[in-house]
Amino acid sequence: MGLSTHVLDTMHGTPAAGMQVSLYEMHGDQARLVKRFRLNDDGRNPDGPLYDNASLRVGTYRLSFDVAEYFRARGVALPQPPFLDVVPLDFGIAHTDQHYHVPLLVSPWSFSTYRGS
Repeated sequence: MGLSTHVLDTMHGTPAAGMQVSLYEMHGDQARLVKRFRLNDDGRNPDGPLYDNASLRVGTYRLSFDVAEYFRARGVALPQPPFLDVVPLDFGIAHTDQHYHVPLLVSPWSFSTYRGS
């Protein structure tokens, strides 16, 4: 299965449909953009895995979630600057034969993640 993500909007109790996300490969302090995409209606990355197992490499990756933009588009009045703007999640891939699912539970004031299945 490779690599995938899913975002749940805990403020509204819904998938975070339409949230913009960026995927980076990390090389030390350098981040190389792999792709930008918007989450589908179920709050998941569209068009299959972000990487399949054949393309996934051992290393460090970053998913950056445009949280403030998403909540503003939902009509939430956020302070300026917002408490959470872009949420970056850095994570390591150690086993390319396994599935790595990176979920995000988010509100304008908090977030949580874990390695999903």
